Amino acid sequence: MSRRGVTLIVVSVLIVVLAAVGFVMPVPYVALSPGPTENTLGKNDQGVPLIQIQGRQVYTDTGHLNFTTVAYQGGPDDPIDLFTALRGWLSSDTAVVPQEAIFPPSQSTKQVQQQDVQQMAGSQQNATAAALTELKIPFEKIVVVASVTKGMPADGKLLPGDQLVAIDGTKTATAADVMAVMKPHKPGDKIVVTVKRAGKDLQIPITTVASQDGRNRAVMGILPGPDFQFPLTVKISVGDIGGPSAGLMFSLGIYDKLAPGGLTGGKFVAGTGTIDPSGTVGPIGGIQQKMIAARDAGATIFLTPKDNCKEAVPAAPSGLRLVRADTMDGAVKALEALRANPAAQVPTC
Repeated sequence: MSRRGVTLIVVSVLIVVLAAVGFVMPVPYVALSPGPTENTLGKNDQGVPLIQIQGRQVYTDTGHLNFTTVAYQGGPDDPIDLFTALRGWLSSDTAVVPQEAIFPPSQSTKQVQQQDVQQMAGSQQNATAAALTELKIPFEKIVVVASVTKGMPADGKLLPGDQLVAIDGTKTATAADVMAVMKPHKPGDKIVVTVKRAGKDLQIPITTVASQDGRNRAVMGILPGPDFQFPLTVKISVGDIGGPSAGLMFSLGIYDKLAPGGLTGGKFVAGTGTIDPSGTVGPIGGIQQKMIAARDAGATIFLTPKDNCKEAVPAAPSGLRLVRADTMDGAVKALEALRANPAAQVPTC
């Protein structure tokens, strides 16, 4: 065999070997693609209304208020291979990002998923608060035990979700109240914490210890957090979808069900954005993939957080109108204007 023939065979073998390695070589990236989009005014896959409200009259709307999601492939426990990453880089629908952008170095895939579920639960509470605030329906703000530090005095005595009613008889309605009541105490002081659990008030004695931050503060080992008591019950059924980015659309869905007249005018509206209890809309990740998912589902209007506008404008699919959503109130007013006049001038990116 000629030298050229041997060279061609060797090169061909090397190419095959490299290709095989490429199929299995893990890379520290995550591929993001358009995920499911669900109508907050409709029903989930089990035929159950996605948003259920009890304790107040609800109304129907024939349009759509869809939240959007991003699907991802890869992660610390199941990394993608080199070829998958290359296909993603060549696809206009897929974004390939460093693994640490989705999964912090100290967290596993399961831990991130659990965190997403917790964020989704918090997002639903914030969405309800924002919707009721917009509707001027009063509700009570409370403070609860958000978490308990293992091995600290409160461990085994207080539970996540306990409402912190009072400390040593002083009422606590906010996390700031809890901090203020604890401030005069010294490590080793005994306190009595009144909590509401399963509808009952419990008085629980706890002996404080010194904080571990070197400041010699008296602590019991909890993280207080805000919560709410609403005059109605809102249940949102989204399965295993997690994260806080559906907050705005949950708020609008709740608002639309509680306000007569309908927000959409029969239009297919989709969107994204976090929400806080006051109704401020925050930015999210994966805006390009969420817009693609919305347009593929049939949306013609996409509510976009203002801080995502810069990246959204050049990537917006044809036929999808971007409406800037700075606040819950602004989003409601924009949709009301478009319901009355599809050509109305509303905030845009």
